[in-house]
Order: sequence, then C-alpha cells, then structure tokens
Amino acid sequence: MKGLEAARRLYDEKGAAIIHEHFPEYEERIAVGLAGSGSQCLGFDDEISRDHDFEPGFCLWLTDVDDARIGIELARKMRGLFGSRVSQSSALGTAGIGVMRISDFYRRFTGLPGAPETWQDWLYLPSYALAQAVSGEVFRDDLGEFSRIRHDIVCGMPEDVRRKKLAARLALMAQSGQYNYARCLAHGENGAAMLAVSEFIKNTAEAVFLLNRRHAPYYKWLLRGMRGLEKLGELADALEFLLTGDNDEDGKVLKSQVIEDICAQIVSELHTQGLSCGNWDYLEKHAFDVQSHIGNASIRALHVMEG
Repeated sequence: MKGLEAARRLYDEKGAAIIHEHFPEYEERIAVGLAGSGSQCLGFDDEISRDHDFEPGFCLWLTDVDDARIGIELARKMRGLFGSRVSQSSALGTAGIGVMRISDFYRRFTGLPGAPETWQDWLYLPSYALAQAVSGEVFRDDLGEFSRIRHDIVCGMPEDVRRKKLAARLALMAQSGQYNYARCLAHGENGAAMLAVSEFIKNTAEAVFLLNRRHAPYYKWLLRGMRGLEKLGELADALEFLLTGDNDEDGKVLKSQVIEDICAQIVSELHTQGLSCGNWDYLEKHAFDVQSHIGNASIRALHVMEG
C-alpha cells in the first residue's frame, strides 16, 4: 500500500475519531493530510522507500493561535496512534508527521510562514522546495487556511518569473547540449561530455515543468515526475536514453541528434504558448527572445542564465 493511501486510511479509520472525541470544537479548524518531503508524498514510494526517512502517519496542521491552545494535547493524543519511527532518518530528510503549525510547515520550504511574497522569492527559491510544499494530499481542511497557501504556491508564480526561469533553462540547454556535448567529445573529454549531457537533461526537464506551469521536484524524481506531465512528458524517455543508452560508433552523432530532436519539440511548445516567435534551431536565441518579452524591467535586465 502506498504511503498516501495508508495515511488517509489511518486518518479515516482512527484519526478522525480521536479529533471528534477529544477536540470537537476544533474539528473544523484542523487541516489534515500528508505533504512535504519524501517519496510517499509524491506517490513514488515502494518497499525500498521504507528503509529511510519514512514514518507511517499523517500531518495535522494548526494555525498559530490554535496550536497555542491545543497543540501539545493534540500531539499527545496522536502519539500513540502513530507510534515510533520505523526507518533510519537523515538530517535533510522528511519533516515527518504529526501536529505542526501551518506557518512552520511552509517556512521549512519557503523560508516564510506562507507562499513566496516577492518576485525575488519566486525566482530564487529552488523549484524542488516549492514542489515539496505542495506535494501529497489534503484530506480535510474546513478552515481553508492551509489550502489557501497551498493554492498560492501552485498557481501564484508571476508570469515574468516563469519566463525568466524558462529563459535560463533554455540558455543552459543550448550551452550544455547543443554546444558543449559534441565539443567535449571532439576533444576526447568523455567525462566532460557526460557532465554536459547531465546538465542538458536537468535543465530540459525543468523547462518542461515550467512549460506545464508546475514546480519541478528533487532531481531524483525529475524524470519520474516528468512522465506524468500533459505537455512534453514523453520526452522523459529520450532524456533517459541520453544517460543510459549507447552512442553510435562515431561517438557523437546519435545522441547529438536526439538532443536536437528534443530541442525542436521544446521550440514547438514555445511557439504554441506564444513565448518565442523565432524559427531558430539553437535554443540560446529563443532564450533571449523569451526574456525580451518580460514586462518587469528589473527581471528582464538580469543575466539570461540567472534564475
């Protein structure tokens, strides 16, 4: 059973009754679900996932005021339900389950008690942190405060920031995949060529998430998450081939062509979304074109690879 399914079942079968019995006046104020770090919050967990940073249970999110009133007692009532950690933990692993303030949950990912507030916040916060903040599922949230912030993070990125981040991804794709990969091979630098391919894959996947208006997850789940996207999700197989497939006897032609095919599909989607008007094959020109249409002058003036 997946972690999300187990968490919902535990809440439905036992957790809801504990809240109803002991905290009836707060029943409609406690948000419940499972979100944050960990593969279980993405629905990607399996048996292997349960040996590290895994805790069975769910999260209960309280406002600061409600936490001051019932947080300690609610945690005590739930402690017996969840039991103890069943796997090893790491310092940068999951924030876990149980009772927590709404503000503390979001501060872990955004550095703020809620969604990013300025364009600088949106531009420089790592995409994987925003993806973790809105992962998983909310089982109940009558008050709506937790879900309001969650919605703001999902949908609130300014369009100018999306364009800036996309321009940076396109520029880096051009530099690493269309330019440096073949040149590294020509120099006999096979290790450097693989680093160039890795950079191309990472930036391509992140560009696809941006084209889908989604936050890209942690690198380990980039390709897995990409396969579920509506637009260009099928490119994940081609990206995986660049990492794991064999090249041709010349050492460069086949994978270089795959890179160009991927770039062509990215250009097509840029045209579909009205983000770039040019017919260039080289993505660097599209990067500058995307950036030139940013309305905010301060964002538009940044280096094309920034963000």
